Amino acid sequence: MKKKKITIEYPLKKASVNVLWNSISTPLGLSEWFADGVTVNDTEYTFDWDQNYQSAFYLDSKQPEYVRFRWEEDEGTDYFFEMKIERLQVTGELALVVTDFATPDDKGDLILLWDKAVEVLKRKTGI
Repeated sequence: MKKKKITIEYPLKKASVNVLWNSISTPLGLSEWFADGVTVNDTEYTFDWDQNYQSAFYLDSKQPEYVRFRWEEDEGTDYFFEMKIERLQVTGELALVVTDFATPDDKGDLILLWDKAVEVLKRKTGI
């Protein structure tokens, strides 16, 4: 089944660009909130969730704006996941904008996973 693009915006009222950037772009930062552990071998990032491992390949980044990866299972496709730091025009506050892809059947679960991960990010960084 074909995956569709999903974009989720998480306003982060008290966020610091530097803290957010380190949280989304470094193995140590990602292991604080996104996964239990992260190892890097060249452009391959291996994420550990309770000893369940999944690999993704680093595609691109622009400091301190966004970082983009592609899951190993999506190799050869246009699918990716991206974490982007944006300033909201209305409030001037920062937001983490997540772009990901999911099948219609998996969309709800994927959004719940991102919601949970961002809640951990907020708690760990004091946002």
